[in-house]
Amino acid sequence: MPPSDLSDIRVGLAGFGPAGSFFHAPLIAATPGLRLAAVVTRDPARAERVRAEYPGADVVPAVDDLWDRCDLVVIATPNRTHVPLATEALKAGLPVVVDKPLAGAAAQARDLAGLARDRGLMLTVFQNRRWDGDFLTLRRLLPELGEVHRFESRFERWRPVPKGGWRESGGPEEIGGTLYDLGSHLVDQALRLFGPVFQVYAETDVRRAGVRNDDDAFVALTHRSGTRSHLWMSAVAANLGPRFKVLGSRASYVKWGLDPQEERLRAGGRPDAADFGLGRSSGPSSGTGSDTGTGWGTEPSDRWGTLGAEGQGRPVPTEPGAYQRFYEGVVACLRDGAPPPVEPDDAAEAIAVLEAAALSAARGQVITLSDREQ
Repeated sequence: MPPSDLSDIRVGLAGFGPAGSFFHAPLIAATPGLRLAAVVTRDPARAERVRAEYPGADVVPAVDDLWDRCDLVVIATPNRTHVPLATEALKAGLPVVVDKPLAGAAAQARDLAGLARDRGLMLTVFQNRRWDGDFLTLRRLLPELGEVHRFESRFERWRPVPKGGWRESGGPEEIGGTLYDLGSHLVDQALRLFGPVFQVYAETDVRRAGVRNDDDAFVALTHRSGTRSHLWMSAVAANLGPRFKVLGSRASYVKWGLDPQEERLRAGGRPDAADFGLGRSSGPSSGTGSDTGTGWGTEPSDRWGTLGAEGQGRPVPTEPGAYQRFYEGVVACLRDGAPPPVEPDDAAEAIAVLEAAALSAARGQVITLSDREQ
């Protein structure tokens, strides 16, 4: 699309479930240069919510109703639909954002990336946790840690009563379960920090009655750099472990608690509002903040991580989380020709690791990845 057409990029959002309503719609609306032009939903209650919260957006019943209404398509539908809908949008000549995971198989992800390249269109994946404050902090601290021997990363919840739905109870074609849901984030972060993986071992289990897909998983990665990543994702963790525990040759970093941005988005917050849309005094809307944790994406000082060795650690302020950077990156890509905020080849690499993890869990053995899978 020529720059002259991009003063107001019209966005069509496919899906207004949790991903579409809590993450994509508010972040799109908060991003200068983007306008939420249309939302696909057939659910009457969701349609009414769209009309109330985004009165300038059309509500349409089918994805192909977006082609003539928008300049960019965002796919926030159930996982099994990601590949076919992204394919349709690209063939319609439109750039695409796809919620994670891009696909259930790395080969499908590579095919989509190839189609986008052939058409000269942007394809990117919403790996929003690259902009978690704790992850940004860890990236900054890597030189102080020295050679990292072991990286422990957890995304754990306590949900003893199943919520139901396709993620928990759908068949294999739904691409549900915690491995692909939370593992998509943890594997992506590990790859960004420590590079390609050549060996994968995993354990997956179904712990709750009435649940069909894995709700408790552990993945061990051996990176070509020599670092070992141990990743936990669970819906049945009655006591939560540290979000990060990173052991290096000079120091360690330990961080507890999850980034606050998801909680604030689910509460109706937006990073562009003076009080973040939460009806309270929240400091400047620039997203900066003090040690009170009142800025968008900031944490109070009692949640900061600790850097050090042998009990001599010091608290390290957490970088402000910044999910808004993803869609700012989308605008820069479409308007200025910058790289997409997340390369689709990165997504394919992470999916190859998730496929290997699923195979490892099924076979009970370590899986070695070939160069082709990296």
